[in-house]
Amino acid sequence: MSPPRRRLLLGSAMLAAAIALTSQPVHAQRWTGEHWTATWGTAPAGPPLDASLPVFTDQTLRLIVHTSIGGNRVRIRVSNEFGSVPLRIGAARIGLRAGGSDVAPGTDRALSFGGRPVVSIPPGAPVLSDPVELNIPPLSDLAVSLYLPGTVQATTVHANAFQTSYVSLPGDFTAAPTLPVLRTIALWPFLTGVEVDAAGPAIVTLGDSITDGTRSTPDANKRWPDWLARRLQTVRDPVKGINARLGVVNRGINGNRLLSNAPNPLFGRSALERVDRDVLVTPGVRYLTVLIGINDIGNSSATSPVTLEDIVAGYRQLIARAHAKNISVIGGTLLPFEGAGYYSAEKEQLRQAVNAWIRNHDEFDAVIDFDRATRDPVRPSRLLPAYDS
Repeated sequence: MSPPRRRLLLGSAMLAAAIALTSQPVHAQRWTGEHWTATWGTAPAGPPLDASLPVFTDQTLRLIVHTSIGGNRVRIRVSNEFGSVPLRIGAARIGLRAGGSDVAPGTDRALSFGGRPVVSIPPGAPVLSDPVELNIPPLSDLAVSLYLPGTVQATTVHANAFQTSYVSLPGDFTAAPTLPVLRTIALWPFLTGVEVDAAGPAIVTLGDSITDGTRSTPDANKRWPDWLARRLQTVRDPVKGINARLGVVNRGINGNRLLSNAPNPLFGRSALERVDRDVLVTPGVRYLTVLIGINDIGNSSATSPVTLEDIVAGYRQLIARAHAKNISVIGGTLLPFEGAGYYSAEKEQLRQAVNAWIRNHDEFDAVIDFDRATRDPVRPSRLLPAYDS
């Protein structure tokens, strides 16, 4: 049976308080032996209809990611989910970033896949690297280098990274302390996860552009899940008196929907379709936040209507599937959206009805009232200017 639902404001304690109120408090976890927890992750999507994503030929990618939880061993996940031909990785390495494309001295580690330095990933498949020893601090930048010996388009990609990564001149420069940079990119091709052997669980944030961090400051880690990760570094376990030590994994996709796939593949598969891939199999996941549905409402039309009952049914599916894996689910109210191109008074009424259901029913294990925290009190259908990007 689910615990009583609690309503929370999005304040300085944010989800840290919500986690403390769910059925699986941090201090109740049992972590013995080897346990892998995701410290960073993203949600991949397919190439756009106009196939405008970059092509790489005999080049090294140095992808920059920001950790949440720390650990002493690390491994990565690489995906060819949306590819139509095998993805060849000629070499892969990981290290702490010193700045720019530079790897911090003494931290560079070669990665292997099943004991081999190279791997060919079939279309539709992911691959997991072998673990390597590396002391990774929480809230640190990692440089993951992938050498692509052939010609490949970034068909499996997270396009809204808001993080600068680097593409080399031709050649394998995975071991170079400083990459000979040909150009920069603001996306994450192929890399979908970084995992550490950690003493705590993870929380996955499932959502759309609000969670993805669309229009947040580049290279600053100011998406709301980033703020959550920083906050959790200061939360104390009420029993053990130590930091909560939770991984935070951002699975938001700009333009994503709860119920249906968007016409543009870059907006990702629906949350109902991708929850297994992006949430349920995430190593160490014990908590899930759900902040999604506004794009379903905004794109509702006379020929393809979306109702309150549709959205509630979608939420119930996410809750049931997460609970079946012993994952606590924290619901988020939908933020104001007046000013968006798809806004209408009728759609605003539906948003209000959805939020009323989230607040007043006991089906989520806890609730974060994003709407109440971010709305303009003078005009509640709009965001406060401070939160409107």
